[in-house]
Amino acid sequence: MGFSGNPAVAAAEGSGIAFRVVEHGPVRSLAEAAAARGVAVPDVVKTIVVRVGDGDYRFVLVPGDRVISWPKLRALLGVNRLSMPDAATARDATGYERGTITPFGSTTAWPVIADERILGREITLGGGRHGVALAVDAGAAVEVLRATVADVSEVEFPS
Repeated sequence: MGFSGNPAVAAAEGSGIAFRVVEHGPVRSLAEAAAARGVAVPDVVKTIVVRVGDGDYRFVLVPGDRVISWPKLRALLGVNRLSMPDAATARDATGYERGTITPFGSTTAWPVIADERILGREITLGGGRHGVALAVDAGAAVEVLRATVADVSEVEFPS
C-alpha cells in the first residue's frame, strides 16, 4: 500500500524527523495495537483532541496505559472547562477520523501537549489512516511539534 495522499506521512517527511511507517491490520484494542506494532502498550501514544473553546483545540499525547488527568490539564491551560469533541467535530478540526488522529499533517496545526512520560523512548503515533502508525523518537517528535511537555495524565484505573 502506498502512502501518497497520506498527509501524516507527508508532514513527518517534511519535518525532517526520522520515523518509520508501521502498517498493520485492524486492531480492536490498545493491547492489539501494541502487539501489531511490536511495542509496549505505553509506547502506543494516543493523540486526543481536546476542545478548549469555540474553534480552539489542543492535541494531547498520552501513553497508551494512561488517560488524561482533566484537573492537571485544566490547571496547565488555566481554564475551568475542557471537553472532548465528538468524532465529526474532531474530524472537522483535524482532517482525521478517530483512531487515525495525529498532530502530523492535521488540517490545522493545533498546539500540542505531550505527557512527560512519553520522553526517552520510541513511540508510535496515529498515522493518518487506519492500520498505519508512525514510529518516532518521542523527544524528536516533541521538538518538531513544538509540544509543551507536562504531567497531564493519570492511571486509568487507580488501585
